[in-house]
Amino acid sequence: MRAGASHNMGFIALISGVATIGGFLFGFDSGVINGTVEGLQQAFHTTSAGTGFNVASVLLGSAAGAFAAGRLADVYGRRAILIVAAAMFILSAFGAGAASGSVMFVVARMIGGFAVGAASVLSPAYISEVTPAATRGRLASLQQIMIIIGLTGAFLSNFVLAHVAGASTAPFWGGYAAWRWMFWMQTIPSTIFLLALLSIPESPRYLVAKGRRDVALSVLSRLMGAEAGEAKLAEIEGSLDHDHRPRLSDLFDKQTGRIRRIVWVGIGLAVLQQLVGINVVFYYGAVLWQAVGFSEADSLKINIVSGTLSIASCLIAIGLIDRIGRKPLLLIGSVGMSITLALVAYAFSTGGLDAAGKLVLSPSMGMLALISANAYAALFNFSWGPVMWVMLGEMFPNQIRGSGLAVSGLFQWTANFAITMTFPILLHSVGLTGAYGLYAFFALLSIVFVMKMVHETRGVELEDMEG
Repeated sequence: MRAGASHNMGFIALISGVATIGGFLFGFDSGVINGTVEGLQQAFHTTSAGTGFNVASVLLGSAAGAFAAGRLADVYGRRAILIVAAAMFILSAFGAGAASGSVMFVVARMIGGFAVGAASVLSPAYISEVTPAATRGRLASLQQIMIIIGLTGAFLSNFVLAHVAGASTAPFWGGYAAWRWMFWMQTIPSTIFLLALLSIPESPRYLVAKGRRDVALSVLSRLMGAEAGEAKLAEIEGSLDHDHRPRLSDLFDKQTGRIRRIVWVGIGLAVLQQLVGINVVFYYGAVLWQAVGFSEADSLKINIVSGTLSIASCLIAIGLIDRIGRKPLLLIGSVGMSITLALVAYAFSTGGLDAAGKLVLSPSMGMLALISANAYAALFNFSWGPVMWVMLGEMFPNQIRGSGLAVSGLFQWTANFAITMTFPILLHSVGLTGAYGLYAFFALLSIVFVMKMVHETRGVELEDMEG
């Protein structure tokens, strides 16, 4: 949407805000499991391996959801698939809380995971397709803040329910254990998301691709005025191939037959965002800090501090992303994460094991690890956290946006699953030093990747994106 158009920024902010509720549910669904593990073990009588799969199953659903949603959105629309995702969030929350065994629970969580994957790629894509280029980065960055707020909301909800009931496994309303209500609480924001989605328009880029010219013009006119809407409609039509609808094969270059370079950039951004190890902090934060000598209470407080710093970092990124650009933020984050992860690994390397086999650090090294790890989380949420989602939502040309998101989302969630499942293995094989050393290596690799492969998209119209 060209500069100079009279954009209806109030309306744009409103519908973008609705889309970011998907990010909140992404975070809430990812975080709610943390308070329910003991209840799951007692209710389903699972082994540690079985409980681990119960916890991680949502990530497999997310990988499938991200891939399928990107393609389905080209067929049925961005808004339509987000509505389906909202309904799946509700179904998953009910099913997980009511599960009588592991099979029912895993099915319910994979349904929720599908919704998480769909929301993770379609919410930022929808925002990119309804916002002007000058403010696209700021509005799309709200997704990352909502993810963190969703995680925090789940932690807070779990804490309150467990506190009021006496324990996560204690009976609560209706005689059902509190851990079941932790899942059922998710139905509230899920229902709000579903109802709110019914009030927003479909993406004009999708409408043009489907040949619904009059409806697309109506939406564009509402977003930017009648005259500018007509001009934008012509630009969108010119950016699409008219011999066929968007399809997965568009990811291959017609002349060379090879996968387009932009697709590899999307996959690289998606995978590297996970390989730097951020979800180890999200999923294993309390375990990590107890492993280096902090009490359980102190570990939970550290997680709260990390969450607060993450939100503050995202707010700074929102203020800068449309001023200095995406690539500089990625480079700053990559360099900073390389240094802080290396410092964490060094601090852990100086420790020894106590009689119980736990790592013990000196006070100075413990403080170095604590400060460096929190600085790492802040740097991630200043850079790769929001910027990766912004770029995936905007960097692909109109013709391949849905397919590009599908493939990139699949790789992103598969990498998330791999990091989540391998951290306990790394912890017992190469220890915290080896694990964080590996994440530092990938952060270093991300510097080279950004410098060589990533092109700036700040201020570039979606119709001008090159693939």
